[in-house]
Amino acid sequence: MRLLIADKLHPRAIEELRALSLEVVYEPELTRETLATRIGGAGILVVRSTEVSAEALENAKELNLIVRAGAEHHTIDVKEASRRGIYVANCPGKNASAVGELVLGMLVSLDRRLPDAVASLRAGRWERAEYGRAEGLQGRTIGIAGLGAIGKDVAARARAFGLHPIAWSRGLTPTRAHDLGVGYCASIEELAQKSDILTIHLALTERTKKIINARIFELLPKRAMFLNLAREGLVDYDALKEAVKTRGLRAAVDVYPSEPKSGKEFKSELFERPDGGGFVYGTPHIAASTDQAQLAIATECVRVIRSFLREGTVPNVVNVLNGSAARFHLVIRMLDKVGTFANVLAVIKRHGINVEEVTNTVFEGGTAACAKLRVISRPSEACLTEIRAFEEVLHVDLVTLPNFA
Repeated sequence: MRLLIADKLHPRAIEELRALSLEVVYEPELTRETLATRIGGAGILVVRSTEVSAEALENAKELNLIVRAGAEHHTIDVKEASRRGIYVANCPGKNASAVGELVLGMLVSLDRRLPDAVASLRAGRWERAEYGRAEGLQGRTIGIAGLGAIGKDVAARARAFGLHPIAWSRGLTPTRAHDLGVGYCASIEELAQKSDILTIHLALTERTKKIINARIFELLPKRAMFLNLAREGLVDYDALKEAVKTRGLRAAVDVYPSEPKSGKEFKSELFERPDGGGFVYGTPHIAASTDQAQLAIATECVRVIRSFLREGTVPNVVNVLNGSAARFHLVIRMLDKVGTFANVLAVIKRHGINVEEVTNTVFEGGTAACAKLRVISRPSEACLTEIRAFEEVLHVDLVTLPNFA
């Protein structure tokens, strides 16, 4: 099988993938446009930033699996992949420590104005009185929006700094918050009201788009700190600029609207220093880019691909239904002979019954097997009688599945 790697991947992972008897094609320079011309013939695709469009998938007749070397899957047209029966998997949580480290680094930088102090020294100035003024982080409240792997990592590191973490996410309950050692907030608004520092670690969806807006910035106390090391679409950047200007907001960002390709010139009004004491520090989308994180992500890619090849299962799959429309479970014990299972399926097809899920287990000795079929409609007695009539069929059971809808 041909494996196409269309983004940079750790060399150790590439070496391990070659050991899986795959034809590994490493082309990290591919783009959204050029991927469509190279994807043909690939059975597995690994990407990170390279977008996988519906147009590219039209040329991917042999593609079985797409692995995104990172959290989320926003760079892939998952809907089109699902329509074509292509698995999509990702590597969640593997960059959490890298992002958490940068969050705390940014917090210290915002409080102590480290980039400005370094720039001052490099310019030949000794401004101890200016940069010796800092509020300190001990005892302050940090609000964490989103309590996935990264949010949990940030909370743990924040406690080590003497900060008091509180959190909000859509699935968070007071009991779960207590178990994780964070304060519970029922809404993003409550989180902002109670926070001296607000950091966001949410996935970007239609529901979270620009969830941090003018209203949220108004609820933060003056001279609060705000960090976005997640997705630029989560924040109204015009409202952010206004809060920096009028409320003295101290902000740190790693993601921006219309990010350029690496090495290109980049200018942003965010970094202008208005009167009022507010300012923005930034990094060029590097939150997850430590060697440790990249190796962890690459190792997870290998695990997903190895599992798919050897076991037929896809860890971290994002586009398979957790539940199906099946209402009945057909359990058939039969002799493990050529054609037996095929005969059973032929009967089910003839009776117009759609099978949602199938498993077939062979027992020790290789004599008998047990097939389990989840079906949408109830097989008639005539259908069951036909199946039982096969000499190789030992027993048939029909179980009604509970409806948890």
